[in-house]
This record gives sequence, C-alpha cells and structure tokens, in this order.
Amino acid sequence: MVTVTPAAAEEIKRLVEKQNEKDVALRMAVKGGGCSGFSYALAFDKIQLEDTTFESSGVKVVVDPKSLELLSGITLDFVDSLEGRGFKFLNPNAKSSCGCGESFSA
Repeated sequence: MVTVTPAAAEEIKRLVEKQNEKDVALRMAVKGGGCSGFSYALAFDKIQLEDTTFESSGVKVVVDPKSLELLSGITLDFVDSLEGRGFKFLNPNAKSSCGCGESFSA
C-alpha cells in the first residue's frame, strides 16, 4: 500500500496540469545510492504491465516489482514551510535515513 496525503496529491495534480501530461501516473521507485544506501525517485510515467498500481487521494501511483518491497506502507507528503518546499517520504521500512530525507537504509 502506498498513501499520498492530500497536500502531496494537490501538488502532484498541479505538476501534471502544468506539464500538460495525459494518462500518466506518479512512478515511485528506489535506486541504489545516496548517502544511506537507497534513494527515492519520482517521475510521471505510463503504467507498465509489471507495475503495482495504487490510488490514493485521487492520484494514481505505480511501483515496479523491485521497489515494491522497500516502498510498501510508505506515505508521500508535501511540505511547504520556512525550512523548505518539497515531497517528504515517510517510510516504515527505513531503518535509518540521511539528514535531508532523500535516502535511506533498509
């Protein structure tokens, strides 16, 4: 299960509209690298046959089979505050994460 908060959904919908994308989903993935071992990747993409698809807060999210285990149960939030603006990953599978929250270890 992947959860998108209403704040993140609003920002995703804004980005899709701005880029005039049609029939795309938000792809969440994990890549090797980053200061803690794995890093998160977000992109707009077409749904592939092997993807697992979730819908949360009116947004379609797709995850490839390799990333699914590390992203299961994740919540994607969007923060707009004095400290910064961007997506925030709340991952119950992360044993630790770096200070910026962009990478984690499992």
